[in-house]
Amino acid sequence: MMKPSILVVEDDLALCELLTWNLGAEGYEVRSTGDGEEALLMVREQAPDAIILDWMIEQVPGIEVCRQLRKDKATARVPILMLTARGEEEDRIRGFKTGADDYVTKPFSPRELMARVEALLRRSRPSLAGDVLVFGDLELDFASHRVRRKGEALHLGPTEFKLLRYFMERPNRVLSRQQILDGVWGMDSDIDERTVDVHIRRLRKAINRDGESDPIRTVRAAGYSMDAS
Repeated sequence: MMKPSILVVEDDLALCELLTWNLGAEGYEVRSTGDGEEALLMVREQAPDAIILDWMIEQVPGIEVCRQLRKDKATARVPILMLTARGEEEDRIRGFKTGADDYVTKPFSPRELMARVEALLRRSRPSLAGDVLVFGDLELDFASHRVRRKGEALHLGPTEFKLLRYFMERPNRVLSRQQILDGVWGMDSDIDERTVDVHIRRLRKAINRDGESDPIRTVRAAGYSMDAS
């Protein structure tokens, strides 16, 4: 199964290293920064599957990072766990109203934090609960490497299978061509972005038969999104 990616935004170096180590030990792909401005750039370049965001960080405060990510359609659905020493009820309410999905107050138990991250991912990416992804009437089975629509088997090439899986693991999220290239072909790939368009045309041809609705939406000047019909 494709490893979920986590962005840790924490300017306490020791704590950042601790979180990175624990998340890595749980099988997550982890990136980190202690700078709010850099965090916004990193998320927009390649959206993670979840963000652990400290309230008090350099350049742009965590609460403002959260607010900006929620305003952007491309990042509005990325789960955010706010990490902070501010434990007052008013601060927690402000964090939730700004768009945080969960809130952990320092000091905290690393085991509890890992459990909360897992819970966030389960809610946002149901694929983590098993070996079968379901989106609308599409069903993708990792183990058997099979795809069905309305119960009927579809025949996809290896790249189209990986492409469909990438979309289904990130539903209702606008993905740029570069994000798709990095996620499906790898960040070191020298393939042209136009290759994405070619394979998406092939994928659409394979999954949209007999006048069925197209779950892949082209977002002008932004990329593609898999949306519920």
